Amino acid sequence: MTLQRIVLTGALGDLGQHLRAPLAAMCEALVSVDLKDAPELLPNETYARADVADLPEMERLLQGADMVVHFAAIPDERPFEELLRPNFLGAYAVWEAAARQGVRRIVYASSVHAVGMHPTAHCIGLDAPHRPDTFYGLSKCFAEDLARLYWEKRGVEAVCIRIFSGTETPGNARALGTWLSRPDLIRLVQRSIDTPVTGFAVVFGISNNARAPVSNAGATFLGYRPQDDAERWAEEILAAEPPRDPQDPAHSRLGGPFAAVPLGESGVAWIRRLTT
Repeated sequence: MTLQRIVLTGALGDLGQHLRAPLAAMCEALVSVDLKDAPELLPNETYARADVADLPEMERLLQGADMVVHFAAIPDERPFEELLRPNFLGAYAVWEAAARQGVRRIVYASSVHAVGMHPTAHCIGLDAPHRPDTFYGLSKCFAEDLARLYWEKRGVEAVCIRIFSGTETPGNARALGTWLSRPDLIRLVQRSIDTPVTGFAVVFGISNNARAPVSNAGATFLGYRPQDDAERWAEEILAAEPPRDPQDPAHSRLGGPFAAVPLGESGVAWIRRLTT
C-alpha cells in the first residue's frame, strides 16, 4: 500500500526516529513533526518544528494526510500539570485535527503503563480494563478512550499500540517478557497502517518473547507476526540479577518499576537512584 501523505509526530524521539525511513517508503510524502531542530531529510520527507497541542498548527499539518502516526509525548512520569499539555491536550489536538481534515486513521504510541498495575501473573488480554500505574499511564488511558470516542462519533480509525520495553536489546529480567525489538516495532506500525480496516483497535507492542506476560490474540487480524525473542539473552541476564521480591510491585506488576514510583516523580530518575 502506497499512501499519499503520512504525518509522523515525535519523529526525532527514541522510537520515532526509527520509523521515518520505513514510513517514507510507504507513502508519497512523509511529514515529520517534532520540537527539535530539523534533521537531515529523506528525499520525500518534509519537517515541521511544531507543538502537537497547537490545534490550528496540527490542522495545517494534517491537510491532505491519509494517516497520522502519533508518537509525540513526554515518555516518562511527571507531575500531572507537566503532562497535561503534551500528553493530554496534544492527543486531543491530533484527533480533533484529524477529524476536521478527514484523516482516515491514527496509529498511536500508547503504553503498557495504561494497564501497568495489573499483576504480571494474570497474563491479561486486550480486553482487560485500564489500570494505569502513573499519571503518564493515565494519559495513555485518556488517549485510548479518546481514540475510541473519535472512531464511534467521528469515524476516525485508530490502532493504539501499548508499547512495552522498546529498547535495542532487553536490559533486565523483566524485559525477557516485555521486550519490543526495533524491527518488530517497525513491523507492527507497518501492519497498523496497511491493514485494510481496523476500526478502533488495541494491540500490545511486544516481540515474540517466550516469557510474554500478556496475550495479543485479540489483535491477530492486524497481521502482526513478531519475529524476535528476548530469550537469547536470558542466561546472561538471569545470571547477573539477584532474586526478585514477589511482594514488590516493581517485580509483580506489568508496569515494572513504574508501578512502584511515587505519583508525579520521574520514573527514569527514580529508577536511576535505586540502581546507583
